[in-house]
Amino acid sequence: MWRTINFFGPIPASISNATKLKGLYIPVNKFSGNMPTMEKLNQLQVISASFNWLGSGAQGDLKFLESINSTSLKALAIQSNNFGGTLPESIGNLSSQLNSIAIEVNQLFGNIPSSIGNLRSLEVLCMGYNKFTGSIPDTIGNLIELKQFRAQMSKLTGNIPSTIGNLTELLELRLNGNNFQGSIPPGIGKCQNLLGMDLSQNDLSGIIPSQVFTISSLSIYFDLSENQLSGSLPKEIGALKQLARLDVHGNGLSGEIPSSLGICTSLVELYMQNNLFEGTISSFLSSLNGLQYIDLSSNNLSGPVPTFLEKFQLQYLNLSFNNFEGEVPSKGVFLNTSATLLEGNDKLCGSTPIQHLPSCSMSKGKRGSSTSRYVIIAVTCGIVAALILLLLLMTFYWLRRKKSEASPETPSIGGFQQVSYADIVKATDGFSSSNLIGMGSFSSVYKGTLADENKIVAVKVFDLKQRGASKSFMAECEVLKNIRHRNLVKILTACSSVDFQGNEFKALVYEFKENGSLEEWLHPDLAPNGMPRHRLSLVQRLNIAFDVACAVVYLHHQCQTVVIHCDLKPSNILLDAQMNGHVGDFGLARIFPNAIGDLSVSQRSSIALRGTIGYAPPEYGMGSEVSIDGDAYSYGVLLLEIFTGKRPTHDMFKDAFNLHDYCAVALPEKVADIADQQLLLCETEESSVADTLSNHRSISAHVQECLAMIFEIGVACSAELPRERLKISDAVTRLRSLKERVNKMGLC
Repeated sequence: MWRTINFFGPIPASISNATKLKGLYIPVNKFSGNMPTMEKLNQLQVISASFNWLGSGAQGDLKFLESINSTSLKALAIQSNNFGGTLPESIGNLSSQLNSIAIEVNQLFGNIPSSIGNLRSLEVLCMGYNKFTGSIPDTIGNLIELKQFRAQMSKLTGNIPSTIGNLTELLELRLNGNNFQGSIPPGIGKCQNLLGMDLSQNDLSGIIPSQVFTISSLSIYFDLSENQLSGSLPKEIGALKQLARLDVHGNGLSGEIPSSLGICTSLVELYMQNNLFEGTISSFLSSLNGLQYIDLSSNNLSGPVPTFLEKFQLQYLNLSFNNFEGEVPSKGVFLNTSATLLEGNDKLCGSTPIQHLPSCSMSKGKRGSSTSRYVIIAVTCGIVAALILLLLLMTFYWLRRKKSEASPETPSIGGFQQVSYADIVKATDGFSSSNLIGMGSFSSVYKGTLADENKIVAVKVFDLKQRGASKSFMAECEVLKNIRHRNLVKILTACSSVDFQGNEFKALVYEFKENGSLEEWLHPDLAPNGMPRHRLSLVQRLNIAFDVACAVVYLHHQCQTVVIHCDLKPSNILLDAQMNGHVGDFGLARIFPNAIGDLSVSQRSSIALRGTIGYAPPEYGMGSEVSIDGDAYSYGVLLLEIFTGKRPTHDMFKDAFNLHDYCAVALPEKVADIADQQLLLCETEESSVADTLSNHRSISAHVQECLAMIFEIGVACSAELPRERLKISDAVTRLRSLKERVNKMGLC
């Protein structure tokens, strides 16, 4: 089985004689030319030739499909090549066991053959980013097992077939970027398992049928933007309680925004710009406090700008070109002029110069002599109310403090039984600096001992003055309450209380890892108190890298929900007494519904750059989506750092040259030149330091071979383009095989 990134040239025609071949795996290479005939390969089950240079972009490139006569074929994956021509009608004669077809990102044209409906076992049909014309055949409705249907960014026309309503198992539907006309078929409402649906960038018209808003499973995205849709938003929209992203911009929708939208409390992104909506932003939207992106620009909305928007953690708010009036709120996102757009509302005024709005003056008119009396009465009442409120607050904080000191049973948060603030103070000796073992963006970590169990723990105390710290606390609770894996840091308990001054206090208590973080071992200058560290051997580094990869595969594919870590780096990898690696710090993690096996999981990032510079993939910096491919990139960089000893932010990496390139150019002959010298010293303990640094011939051929394989994995995972990255599940397979070889070699 071939799986690398180095093969090029044509696929040998002699492979057609491998009559017992069951799987042809050659993805992510540079193969070119035509696919060989497969007439004799009657036991073939999988054809995986994606991400190559196969095909000529002309008719006849898919002739090999007509030669397939295996009745056992289950998967056909040839996406991201240069195949041209039309899909042969004979595609419907392929194996009745075929459950996956991926032909995206090619040069295919012509009609989609109606025989596609014969493949009734299909679960995945991905054919987007081609040049298909004509309509989707009605026979698509025969594929009742289909879970993923993608035909986006082609040139398809006609109506969306009503038979799509037969696909009741469908999880993802993407038909965006075509020329579909007519109305949205109401039958789509029968697809009650959909997680994401995108019909944007077409010529769809008419009203939005209320049935599509009853798909309560929609949770990742629902996109109807840039069509010719009209009418109002149906009140049934309130059924989308789990939806994270709603986009209806660029249509002709009118009327008031339905109050039922306020039930969609999971919304993070709301795009309704360039329509004809009118009325006010009603108070029901105040319940959508998870919103981070709002665009209501270029409508006919009026009334005041709601003050409740000040309390939202908004990253972007666009209310421009409407008819809003009155004073603009002056807190929260309204202090960020680059994130708040208000132009085109002539009747708005502001109380702060930063908003660049006219000053709000008192309304003119007769104020009779009674005005001063009203002012005096109002001021007096205000003072009395303030005193009463102050008394209530003092009483409240006193009760909270007494509650904290008494260490009573407190309700669980995120599934964990809490401890009190007093317990945490006692465990850490009053947050003594001698117990401080680490600091991060949102928190400090202390070594401590829980009195009840006499157990050494690590206490992560959140600095709630830092913006995002509270969200980080809740993210870790939400992630860690439902996951258990030997290579994940185990959380023991939590504290959500107030300190002795009545201030909010949050902390998490973890199992203590005796050997600290991987960062301290890779870069000994960071070891606390100047304590020397032992060198990490090749085997130790390999074991730690394997531990981390296993943990990430668990997060991506083996949890009830998909967890994307978003911040894999050495300081977040902790080592126990046996030097086993444990992934920790889930403060930036995101949780997603777990779809079918290979369904890509992603969602728009809630911040401009999620993760740490050097480890975050390049697409995050451009505002792209959070994804499992992003974690793959971070893992690749981490793996390269483990074996080179160089951080991705090293001074030598400038402009377009990075750690990935540094390792790629050394493969395969010069890996000893880039390997961490501490690692080489461990492997050549009997040689002098001078000899080792000056002459890499002392490194055994076995070590050279192992390093080359490790750097290949790291380079493949950290490829610039997400689609070209090695999956971490495949990295685990390679690392497991390498571990077995290393053990047989008897390396240290």
